[in-house]
Amino acid sequence: MLVNNAGITGVRKPTHEITEEEWDKVMAINVKSVFLCTKHAIPYMRKAGGGGIVNIASVLGMVASPGAPPYIASKAAVRLMSKTDALIYAKEKIRINSVNPGFVWTPLIENFLKSKGDVEGGRKSLDALHPIGHIGEPMDVAYGILYLASDESKFVTGSELVIDGGYTAQ
Repeated sequence: MLVNNAGITGVRKPTHEITEEEWDKVMAINVKSVFLCTKHAIPYMRKAGGGGIVNIASVLGMVASPGAPPYIASKAAVRLMSKTDALIYAKEKIRINSVNPGFVWTPLIENFLKSKGDVEGGRKSLDALHPIGHIGEPMDVAYGILYLASDESKFVTGSELVIDGGYTAQ
């Protein structure tokens, strides 16, 4: 089993202000790392007679948002890489899926809100974005990954598990 969970947000500015180096850094970490890990895990999974890969994408790879163009493009790429690879390797009993979390309370989000100077107000704003009424917790995502990594999901490949408190249902 492989879980590809690398990711950075990168710069938060409009596309025309992003340098090529800023773009490439996000793509290298968020997309190229998934490619390289998958590329090197597949031979071992073939030898073992099957396996599974869970790629962590994001709901921000599913919907438009003006916040961080390289991040959004990179997570959309991970989603479609997952589906494409699922088709390529399905006959070899290698299942590949993506998990697409919404906003999850992590040090990344907390530090971003600290940099804005209002953690409590920022948290309330993020909570309000979700029909369920609150931002997610890391365990919400972990349980989705656990399901896709388990034998209970033996008939699941090429799927996108959205764990977002209803964010994308709006």
